[in-house]
Amino acid sequence: QVQLVESGGGLVQAGGSLRLSCAASGRTSSTYAMGWFRQVPGKEREFIAIIRWTSGITYYADSVKGRFTIAKDNAQNTVYLQMNNVPPEDTAVYYCAASRHSSSSYDYAGSYDYWGQGTQVSVSS
Repeated sequence: QVQLVESGGGLVQAGGSLRLSCAASGRTSSTYAMGWFRQVPGKEREFIAIIRWTSGITYYADSVKGRFTIAKDNAQNTVYLQMNNVPPEDTAVYYCAASRHSSSSYDYAGSYDYWGQGTQVSVSS
């Protein structure tokens, strides 16, 4: 089992920045990749970014490419999401997720084995 705990959410003004953190504990040696998703009420969970734990290879959703950066600290078993130049449309609950396996469907929530509890990000106009 892997436990994930997100932090860093909050209220930010449009155009501002925020950094989310996700601390992993438990059997982290089994982690292949970690990702970030977000969800707003009434909509499906949306893929944001993924980072492969060993290689550091990253992929981003087009909606955040150039604004968000995913990074990791292997020693701390922590993954980060740096969010820059955020518009109100980035308001959502942001979730951290971990996958034990390689998958071409990295943008599909069902490809992940573990999830955090989520952290709210609210962007004011």
